Amino acid sequence: VSDEVDMITLPGSAGQMGILRGHAPLLSTLNIGEIILHKGNDVRYIAIGGGVVEVRPDKVTVLAESAENADEIDESRAAAARERARQSLEDNPPRDRRMVIEAALQRSTLRLKVARRRSNRPQRPGPSFEEEA
Repeated sequence: VSDEVDMITLPGSAGQMGILRGHAPLLSTLNIGEIILHKGNDVRYIAIGGGVVEVRPDKVTVLAESAENADEIDESRAAAARERARQSLEDNPPRDRRMVIEAALQRSTLRLKVARRRSNRPQRPGPSFEEEA
């Protein structure tokens, strides 16, 4: 995605971070999570599978291991993948296999969350100012 936005929210390895224009330079790793792009009253969501971000005062570059826009995610496939992962965990798999299944559960849960946001897209209200009489 290449676009000018007002703000970008990222799943940094130390927690969520919000980046505005003019932000100090920064290089960080990203966890599995969602990127939120804020532009005017529009909000767009992208599921990512981890990666890195480089922030410069006039540009943010994200290199993600995987990325899917909310509109590209098939909600029923994501739900099925989550259910398969849950069932696999119930079988008490060996430790090495358990880590792989837990990662699959985390990814499928994220994809489902982001896919569901497309139908519940909130419109960010603009600031409101009240005049005193």
